[in-house]
Amino acid sequence: MTFFANTYRTLSGTKEVIEIPGKKATQWIIYKDGKPAYFVDFYDLEIESNAMMNSLVLCTKRSIHEVLELINKKNNIKLSVPLISRLGYKKIIKTRKVELDLEPIPEEWLAYSM
Repeated sequence: MTFFANTYRTLSGTKEVIEIPGKKATQWIIYKDGKPAYFVDFYDLEIESNAMMNSLVLCTKRSIHEVLELINKKNNIKLSVPLISRLGYKKIIKTRKVELDLEPIPEEWLAYSM
């Protein structure tokens, strides 16, 4: 899949974040240990992992951050959604296209997570 690698200037320095072109509110790039590792689309229900995330986030009315925190605690891993700036100041200074093959989150991490 083609993604954008955007470099932002924030108050705390520069930060590169991988983003989805034409992103919808139900699509997320999940980072593992600070690197992009998984792609989630809550409405792509043909993939079992996405269907499970749909249930965990949309059906239980939790945020993606809350669900990732629970998955992290249960499986002793470090999944996150990148945050560009805590204070809201950000400016794109460079954008480039990148090809990444991001997999869905492993189902065994999601089973019985809640």
